[in-house]
Amino acid sequence: MRSSSLHFGTHAFRASGTKALSAKLIISFGTVAALSGSLILSANAAPPFANSNDDFAATRILVEPRAGLSTASLTTILSPHGGKAHKVGQSNLYIVELPANASPRAVVAQLSGHPHIKTAELDRRVKSSFAPTDPYFGSEWHLPKVGASSAWDTSQGAGVTIAILDSGVDGAHPDLTPNLVAGYNFYSNNSDTSDACGHGTAVAGVAAAAINNGAGVAGVAGKSKVMPIRVAYFDPTRNGCYAFYSTIVSGLTYAADHGARVANVSYGGMAASSTVQSAAQYMKGKGGLVFVSAGNDGVDANVAATSTMIPVSATDSNDSVASWSTYGAFVALSAPGAGIWTTSQGGNYQAWTGTSFSSPLTAGVAALMMAANPALDGTKIESLMYASAVDLGAAGRDPYYGYGRVDAAAGVKAAVATVSTIDTQAPTSSISAPVAFSSVTGLVAVNVSAADNVGVARVELQVNGNTVASDSSAPFGFSWDSTGVANGMANLVAVAYDAAGNAAPSPAVSVNVANATTVLRVADTTPPVVAIANPVAGMVNGTVSVSLNASDNGGAAGITQQLFIDGVLKAKGTGGTLGYNWNTRKVANGIHTLKAVAIDAAGNSSSASVQVTK
Repeated sequence: MRSSSLHFGTHAFRASGTKALSAKLIISFGTVAALSGSLILSANAAPPFANSNDDFAATRILVEPRAGLSTASLTTILSPHGGKAHKVGQSNLYIVELPANASPRAVVAQLSGHPHIKTAELDRRVKSSFAPTDPYFGSEWHLPKVGASSAWDTSQGAGVTIAILDSGVDGAHPDLTPNLVAGYNFYSNNSDTSDACGHGTAVAGVAAAAINNGAGVAGVAGKSKVMPIRVAYFDPTRNGCYAFYSTIVSGLTYAADHGARVANVSYGGMAASSTVQSAAQYMKGKGGLVFVSAGNDGVDANVAATSTMIPVSATDSNDSVASWSTYGAFVALSAPGAGIWTTSQGGNYQAWTGTSFSSPLTAGVAALMMAANPALDGTKIESLMYASAVDLGAAGRDPYYGYGRVDAAAGVKAAVATVSTIDTQAPTSSISAPVAFSSVTGLVAVNVSAADNVGVARVELQVNGNTVASDSSAPFGFSWDSTGVANGMANLVAVAYDAAGNAAPSPAVSVNVANATTVLRVADTTPPVVAIANPVAGMVNGTVSVSLNASDNGGAAGITQQLFIDGVLKAKGTGGTLGYNWNTRKVANGIHTLKAVAIDAAGNSSSASVQVTK
C-alpha cells in the first residue's frame, strides 16, 4: 500500500492504511472542573482567539498571585478588569476568565506590574511537537540506540506512573490497555480521554507501550502506568493538534496531585511560559519530573535554560541533531526522534518523526531509573540523567544536544549504584523587601532570596513567629496582610527548606506597622469569616501547602486561627492568614478532613472544613 507523509503539529508521520481522524468533536471550554458554564463549539472548530492571526485566547489569561494573598484580595485586584479566577487543582495558579469586551494584553500588562501578582500571562495556543517478543521491535532502532535492552535487565518501569498530557489516548489499543490508569480531559472538562488527534496515542506508546506481550511495539518503560490527560484539540484549518497553556497547567497540577512521577508534554513553547514553568515546579516539588519537546522549527528558540522542566531535542540514527529540531540554551537533553515506530489509533502502528517523540522516550528513561531506585527523588534522577548522557557536539552542555543524548542503560546503572546520601546542609535566605524599620500598611510585598547546595524546596514567611504563607517556586515572594497584627513593630523571618527537610531562618527584619484602626462602639456579636484557600476538595499528594484566610468586623489583628487535620490541632496563629505544610506521605490513604477555626477578640468563632483524598 502506498505510504504518504502528513505533517501534524510539531511532528510528522508516515501513514500506511490508517483510519481517518474523527470528524466529530464536541468542545466544552472550561479548563478546570470548578469553571461554571461552557462553550460548545461546532465539530472541529477552534476556540475564539484575540484576532484571526492570533494564538492567544480572547477572554482568558493565567495568573499566579504571591503566596499569602487571600482569595478576597485576589478578587479585589481582578475586579476592575471584570476577571473571574478559577483555581487550578491544589496549586497557586489561577485561570482568569475576562469579559468579552476586555483586552487580555492590556489586563496582563497591568497585572504584571502589580506588587501582589507574581506572574500574569496570556493563555497561548501551542502546537504538538531482556529481549521482548514484540513483532515491531526490530524496527525500533531508537531502543538499542539508547541501550534499552540492557536497561530492561534491571528495570522496566514498574511502579511508576507517566502522565501523558496530549490529545488523549486510544484506550482500546492492545499495546496500551494493560498500562492505562484513570486520567482526565481538561479540554472538554470531562473524563473522556479518547484521542482527538492520534498524537497522544503515539506519544504514549513511545514512553510505555506494553513490553514483552507479543503484540506490536515496546515502549521504553513498558511496565510503567500511563495516565492519559487530554489537553488538546484538532484544528482542521491548520491540520494540527493544539493545546493551551491553561489546559497544560491544569493537567500538570492534576498529574502531581494524583501521584504521577513523570509527565510528558510534547508541545512546543513550554519553557517560554512562566505559568507552565510554575506548574512544572509544582510537580517537581512532589518528587516528579516534567519532560517537554523542544519543537520542530529548526531555529534557536531564544529561551533561557530552566530547572523546572527538561526540554528535549531530536537526533537521528547517526546521533546527529535533526535539522528540523528546535535548539537553544533551554535544551537539556536529546534523544532519537526520527522514524520512531510506535502505537497509533485503531490498534495500528506507524513510524512518527519529531521532538514529540524524543521527549516521551526520555520520559520513559526517567521512569526506568525511578523504578530501579525508588529512594531517589526527581532532582537526583535529573542530575543522573545529565551525567550519564552521551556527550555529543561541544563538550558539556550545548544548545543542540543539551547535556547529551539520553542513555537508558547508563542511566539505570547510575541509579542503581547511587546510594541516597543524607543532606545535612540547610538553605540560606534573606529578606530584601521591605527594608528594616520601614513603616508598612495594608498588603505588603515581601521579597526573599534563598539558596541551597541541592535546591530550595520552599520558603515560609513568619510574622511574629506565626507562619502566614509558603512559596515553593522562585523568585520567592509573599503578599502579607499587615492588618493581621497590632500596630507597632513586627518581626519578619523567612524560613527556607530543602527537599531533605533541612531548614534555617533568615535574619529578622523589623518593620513598623501603622494601619488605621477599627473601633467597635457596640458589643461585638458578629463572628469572623474563615475559609480554607488551599487545599480544595479533591486529590492530594506529597507536601500540601495549607492556607487559611480570615476576616472580622473588628479587624484581622484580633483573630486567632486554628487548623485541625482529622481532629488534631496542627497549627495556630493570629491575624488574617495562617499557613501550614502538610506532609501527606505520613498519613494513610483515604479521606481526610481539614478544619479551620477562627476566633475574634470578643470570643465569637466560626469554622470551615474541606475533605480531601490521598
